[in-house]
Order: sequence, then structure tokens, then C-alpha cells
Amino acid sequence: MTISTRLRSARGLLSAFAVTSATHLGAIAAGASVLQNATKPALVPLLAGYVAARAEKAPKLLLPALAFSTGGDVLLQFDQQAAFLAGMGSFAAAHVCYVTMFVKAGALADRRRTVILALAYAAAWAVMITQLWPGLGDLKIPVAVYSLLLASTAVTSAGLNWRAGLGGGLFLLSDTLIATELADWKALPGHGVWIMATYVLAQFLLADGTLRATTAAPAAAPLSAPLAATGR
Repeated sequence: MTISTRLRSARGLLSAFAVTSATHLGAIAAGASVLQNATKPALVPLLAGYVAARAEKAPKLLLPALAFSTGGDVLLQFDQQAAFLAGMGSFAAAHVCYVTMFVKAGALADRRRTVILALAYAAAWAVMITQLWPGLGDLKIPVAVYSLLLASTAVTSAGLNWRAGLGGGLFLLSDTLIATELADWKALPGHGVWIMATYVLAQFLLADGTLRATTAAPAAAPLSAPLAATGR
């Protein structure tokens, strides 16, 4: 496949990702559950297609991270605790892929910055868990362990570049909003929209930041413009 063909495919897939994201967010806002369930499983696969089309040699763990995220998205659509735990496990595997990939890419090279970020996220994690703990019931330990993985992704992604770092932070924010639901906190206005908007943007920024840091992008017009219309 020629570079120009790959770029056209990448633009098309990114546009499809942006349109599907906007449709999904609109469905959440409108309470259209059938459309929500139809669009959610397509989000990350479209992003994975963009990654595959944009870079001939993407980092080996990036597509598995997106595949595990897709599994998590699908499983979390089922209103059962077993499915929720399985979905959390699938996302945990995605974060293991992300953290391993970022470390291999040299994200921990600046030790001083890494220590500062780790301390900041550790403090945020401690505050979050302390506040949520009383309402988490049987999910206390799974949420605590999973959120540590989330924080690890946030720390290591920030060592790659600002795009990946912002993606890691938004992923943590998105899942923190989910945790407040689990703990029966009062929901924010548009709570579900905020959860998915931050999640979709997080996944895009993690993927795009990784590609920018680890691959040589061919000279062409920016590919990220179509995403400007969407959130998560």
C-alpha cells in the first residue's frame, strides 16, 4: 500500500471515528439506549483501524491495548457484576499494555519528572480512594487495584509527550467518574456524556501521542482535524 493510499485510509477511518463518537455522545444525551449500544463497540475498533492505516509499524502493544479496551467496552454494556468485573479486567490488560509500551519507549528516562508525577498521581489516587471507599462495597479491592493501573498509565504516558500524557490523565478522570457512580455519589449534569467524552478523547490522545513519539509520520496534512468535533 502506498503512503498516499494509507493516508487516505487513515483520514477516512479517523473521520468515521469522529462521526461515530459524536453520534454516540448525542445518543447518550438523548437517552437513545439502542443507538448507544450500537455505536459504543465501534469506537475503539475504528481508532485501531486508523492506527494501523497511519503507521506501517506501530508499536506492537498499541493495537492489543485497543483490542482489550474494545473488550472492556462491550462487557461493560451488560448490567451484571460478573460482566462488569470482566470488563474491568479487560481494561486492566489494556493498561498493562500501555504502561509496558510507554516504559519501553523511554517514558521513564527523566527520573526527576517521573518521581514528581508519580507522587502527584499517588496523592490524587489516595484522596480518590479514601473518598470513594465507603460506597464501593464488594468492589473496594478491584477498584483500588484497577485505579492504580490507571494512575500508572497516567504517569508513564506523561513521559512520552504532552498528547499521551493528557490522554492518560483523561482516562483516569473518565474512570473516576464511573467510580463515583459505583459509590452512589450524586451524578453531575450530563454525567454519562462526560464519562464517554473524556474516554474517547483519552484513547485518541494515547494512540496519537504514541504514534507521534515512536513512528516517523509521512509528510502530509494533519490527520487529527476531523476529531475536533467530538469529545470522548
